[in-house]
Amino acid sequence: MYKATGYVEKDSATGLYVAVVPGIPGAHTQAETLDELQKNLKEVVELCLEEMDPETRKQLPEFVGIQQVEVAN
Repeated sequence: MYKATGYVEKDSATGLYVAVVPGIPGAHTQAETLDELQKNLKEVVELCLEEMDPETRKQLPEFVGIQQVEVAN
C-alpha cells in the first residue's frame, strides 16, 4: 500500500480546492469541497500508480514535511 501526501491550495480566482502530489507526474485534481477533493485525489493517484512502471514506483519520493517561510514583499 502506498500512502500519498497531497499539497492543497484554494484558488482565489475560482474558489476551488486544488491538490497535487509532488513526485507523481499527473497526480493533480480540483474540487469544490475538501471531501470531494480527497475522493478525486485518491482516484487520480490510483490511476497514476497503475500506469507507472513498477521500478519507477519503487523510487517515489518519501514525504518528509512542509516548511513555511515568511518573506518581505
